[in-house]
Amino acid sequence: MPNLTHNHFSEDTLALHAGYTYDTQRTLSVPIYQNTAYSFESLKQAAARFGLEELGNIYSRLTSPTVDILGARLAAIEGGAFGIPTSSGTSAVFYALVNCAQNGNNIVYSNKIYGGTQTLVVHTLKRFGIEARVFDIDNIEETLEKAIDAKTSAIFFESLSNPQTAIADVEKITKIAKKHRIVSICDNTVATAFLHKPFEFGVDISVYSLSKYVNGQGSALGGVVIERPNLNELLKNNPRYAPFNTPDESYHGLVYANLPLPIFCIRIITEWLRNTGATLSAQAAWIILQGLETLGLRIKKHSQNALEVAKFLQSHPKAHNICYPALEGDTYNGLLKKYFKDSLSSGLLSFEAENFEVAQKICDSLELFAIVANIGDSKSLVIHPASTTHSQLSEKELQSAGVTPCTIRLSIGLENPCDIIADLKQALEK
Repeated sequence: MPNLTHNHFSEDTLALHAGYTYDTQRTLSVPIYQNTAYSFESLKQAAARFGLEELGNIYSRLTSPTVDILGARLAAIEGGAFGIPTSSGTSAVFYALVNCAQNGNNIVYSNKIYGGTQTLVVHTLKRFGIEARVFDIDNIEETLEKAIDAKTSAIFFESLSNPQTAIADVEKITKIAKKHRIVSICDNTVATAFLHKPFEFGVDISVYSLSKYVNGQGSALGGVVIERPNLNELLKNNPRYAPFNTPDESYHGLVYANLPLPIFCIRIITEWLRNTGATLSAQAAWIILQGLETLGLRIKKHSQNALEVAKFLQSHPKAHNICYPALEGDTYNGLLKKYFKDSLSSGLLSFEAENFEVAQKICDSLELFAIVANIGDSKSLVIHPASTTHSQLSEKELQSAGVTPCTIRLSIGLENPCDIIADLKQALEK
């Protein structure tokens, strides 16, 4: 079987075949290489691999055949050059950011992102000496460029934000990023590559929580960092990215920019996975591969069900400010049609109850929905962001993010939409 990484294959085909050409036993399913370390043919080969003179397996903290197949498959679907799976979506975001920025640098991020990511960017990275600067996703022209200076190392945003369902005007962001030669990083978790392709609109790095729609069953944690083709050209001789252009003492003076490889992801392996070890296990990679095979079918059904639910909520007097981009008249409907395949917008939506107490009562009254701090499962999920996923944000940050005490986030599953709507109806009217 050929290695299906070419652009003329569809995402559905790549999700089934890319990155795997059968092992020696000709197994149709990707094997789980449940293994820690690898035997070298000779000490000479071992030394060559440790010195990056030869690529190959050394230790499963760095690479694993099962994990590598997942990374290659995700990169092929995305249209990327290389993919590095990690132990969680948060670790993928962290590695992508610290691979760009170091002490004294700053990161510019969108005001509408997941609360946990905002905490990481604003508070955790501050302990590394990395400053966070916010821009308004709904007013890019007036706010993004003003936040940039000579020390800016990354621009971070979500293609479809969680939970606000705000859609980024990606081309406006990447135009400014390219003007200043800054790496742009898009979290494409909610949209997935089956609805939105960040690289087609100028993005440099795509990151995911694989625990959401890609896995689809709520059964495994995982993340991935994917770099676009030819990213090396942006990094080489760019004063913003000194670690790629100066000798790495831990590799005897290696300069990453001199390697004929996708250097962004290679440095994640050698610098971050090697030294901090947020490595995806082979078994988790295998579980995620099973979900990936059906993602193309599932994301369409999630989107179709969610649109029916959003239309129901629009008609109900106790549901307010329904946020779902596929609704005609939604603030982001125009951007959805511009950037998203078939104008589908996943199973994520949010709305507001009458007040904080009513919002919590609705969540507790739902029977089919599970109260879960996750999205993208085959089952429908609900959460109250202000008291859970976004509870670490200040009142000002919540306001900027578009999250109110009345906001309810829904992740619409694959159940019969009539059953989902009936459950929402009884909870709203209880």
